[in-house]
Amino acid sequence: MRVAGIDCGTNSIRLLVADTQGEAGDAGAVRLADVHREMRIVRLGQGVDATGVLAPEALERTFAAVGDYAEIIRSLGAERVRFVATSATRDARNRDEFAEGIRSRLGVDPEVVPGLEEAALSFSGAASVLPLESGRPVVVVDLGGGSTEFVLGDAGGVIAARSIDMGSVRLTERHLRSDPPTAAEIAEAQDDVDRGIDEALAEVPLAQATAVIGVAGSITTITAHALALPSYQPERIHGSELSLAEIEAACGSLLGLSHEERTALPYMHPGRADVIGAGALVWRRVLERMAGLTDGRIGTAITSEHDILDGIALSTLGRAAG
Repeated sequence: MRVAGIDCGTNSIRLLVADTQGEAGDAGAVRLADVHREMRIVRLGQGVDATGVLAPEALERTFAAVGDYAEIIRSLGAERVRFVATSATRDARNRDEFAEGIRSRLGVDPEVVPGLEEAALSFSGAASVLPLESGRPVVVVDLGGGSTEFVLGDAGGVIAARSIDMGSVRLTERHLRSDPPTAAEIAEAQDDVDRGIDEALAEVPLAQATAVIGVAGSITTITAHALALPSYQPERIHGSELSLAEIEAACGSLLGLSHEERTALPYMHPGRADVIGAGALVWRRVLERMAGLTDGRIGTAITSEHDILDGIALSTLGRAAG
């Protein structure tokens, strides 16, 4: 069966059209074979942290991308479609306007999922391509533009999860206004990150983790930077296991670069250059805290190119055709 998933986040909107392989009645046994995978940065969450509404120009950018995605989905013959919106749309008072715009262009109702479902979909996507063992829980960290999900789970599924309003766009708009950010701005943002991690710890026993898996664009870009890739190469990034020291060095480097210097990096999407510093700050601090919580047992982190988008596509199985 050919399925399509759309992940509409705070910073980017992504499309996956894939063929399912395995028993269609058992989503846990199904794997996806990519037919088309695409990402566009539309910054839907532009200013929403301060205003509580989706800006007209942000809606226009998003609707244009969805119109193009609709044509791709139709041309490739996807039988089922699911559109999931996350942090920025959850926060917006005018999300009905957003929903109508998506419905008219795509022909399906967009689903504004709660944070816990977002976390479960992220874990499902990462788990679909990485080996997990029963009794050896891992934590999947999905670092988005508006929120970060912490999901502890093993081969049996999710054990505990929490979604925190802490993302690269949100922290950039709140704190990192200089180019590059000042030490004082970084300190304020880190305090915000620590409060977010403390919130996650209230529900997710992160100290039980035997490994950390990072997903989403900030983390994959940080990994590309750590590997000094000549271009953005998903096949090199996926499954990379780097030491915390390597990741810390890459994060510190990105935080210290100007916008112009970040944009010039060969693996940097232009639309991510202005928020990657905040993403680097979050990822660095999360890993520092994980090392402390596990008494140094966590000394590396794995990057996955497969995440909530794959989880959305997999979740179409068992649903009515879109």
